[in-house]
Amino acid sequence: MGIKENLEELARRSLEAERGGGEDRIKKQHEAGKLTARERLDALLDPGTFVELDKFKTHRCTDFGMEERKILGDGVVTGYGKVDGRQVYVFSQDFTVFGGSLSGAFAEKVVKVMDLAMKTGAPVIGLNDSGGARIQEGVVSLAGYADIFLRNVLASGVVPQISAIMGPCAGGAVYSPAMTDFIFMVEHTSYMFITGPEVIKTVTHEEVTKEELGGAHAHNTKSGVAHFATQDEKQCLAMIRELLSFLPSNNLEDPPITPCEDDPNRRDEALDALIPPNPGKPYDMRELLTSVVDENYFFEVQREYAENVLIGFARLGGRPVGIVANQPAHLAGCLDIDASIKAARFVRFCDCFNVPIVTFVDVPGFLPGTAQEYGGIITHGAKLLYAFCEATVPKVTVITRKAYGGAYDVMSSKHIRGDINYAYPGAEIAVMGPDGAVNIIFNDQIKKSKKPDEERTKLVDEYRRTFANPWKVAELGYIDDVIMPEDTRPRLIQALEMLQNKRDKNPPKKHGNIPL
Repeated sequence: MGIKENLEELARRSLEAERGGGEDRIKKQHEAGKLTARERLDALLDPGTFVELDKFKTHRCTDFGMEERKILGDGVVTGYGKVDGRQVYVFSQDFTVFGGSLSGAFAEKVVKVMDLAMKTGAPVIGLNDSGGARIQEGVVSLAGYADIFLRNVLASGVVPQISAIMGPCAGGAVYSPAMTDFIFMVEHTSYMFITGPEVIKTVTHEEVTKEELGGAHAHNTKSGVAHFATQDEKQCLAMIRELLSFLPSNNLEDPPITPCEDDPNRRDEALDALIPPNPGKPYDMRELLTSVVDENYFFEVQREYAENVLIGFARLGGRPVGIVANQPAHLAGCLDIDASIKAARFVRFCDCFNVPIVTFVDVPGFLPGTAQEYGGIITHGAKLLYAFCEATVPKVTVITRKAYGGAYDVMSSKHIRGDINYAYPGAEIAVMGPDGAVNIIFNDQIKKSKKPDEERTKLVDEYRRTFANPWKVAELGYIDDVIMPEDTRPRLIQALEMLQNKRDKNPPKKHGNIPL
């Protein structure tokens, strides 16, 4: 075969590979409100930067007549490209080819880009749209999944891993996304579950739809499996690009600094009136966060799950930071099981990738109740404590109002290696609130009093003056300064600039044993 024939064959094969499962199946994909695997990559990556690998790879199965059914690329498009000029590795599952099912060859393609990502230090982005294991290949497809799972674990904390669920993701296929750092889902067209509605109905007699069981809403509000829900695929891919803008390419780099036109010395006098003087009255912590960060922009993560704690990314003076904050507008900002797990995993991610952590504290304690105790709040609350203790990145903390009991310790206190800890003038920092403390300490005195209500009020006021304020804590050096709310932005930026060359380390060990 001559050069001309070879070039013609290359063009023919390329076109065949790019057609995937053919025009009819592509049409069905579009009718379902979904983009094709290649259209997704076009939307995700900078124009003209995608370099495809293994374009012509096919499966090697000879059972069930599969030797007669070979499609170039075998159901997944893999390669590398750029997002905002920075290299990323990608795999995009093609539902038009064997329903996006995973074969041994398919898995080899994914493993190749994951290995390259580890070697070169660049993020991995997986666009999932698959019917699961390719049944005709039997255990070969299961082995392929396990090969991918191993890479997910080895890459964890080395390069960012992001999963987008853009169609079905069921059975063993869900474990790879579950081990990645962030999961995006598309409303009404994507779902994740271990066992589908039919199996559930057979085994437990429960009737549930795919959407109710594992749709974007379910996993963003009930299970916490997913971190983002988007209205459509284009919004999903745009949000992945935005998330990457806050992250370094690997664990040896610092997050990318961007030019900041927002005055680092900007103050907001409205913050002085944001926090109600009544310690039992709620306020929206988001107002405080958006006021102090660059361009008033907070990229929130898991917005609809465990709403009593807020997590997400922002910039201060052009530097990306991870934010953890109690939300007094929901459950009074108490820490419960879900909030502890949500915040702990985010803190550990930030620590993996050198993202400084800024913590805003207004916490009355851990949520009481039998449901919490039987559900293991002790173990789950300890996860957040462990995560903050373990983190060696710069940690700056602001106590805005209440910090009571063990929750004060847990929320990045000075005692667990908080670098700079501030409090507002109205902050109450104590073992518990004045009312509860007085009932315990002065119970007999109040009972013996001729006017118990007046006596209790007097003692509560006295306790508040003595302990429920920042002065005692400042005298002990447990906070570094008492600041006015309006000064929060400049003080945070100053602290982060001071800490930018911070070096800290944990004792040598294989790994710790976080209370899972």
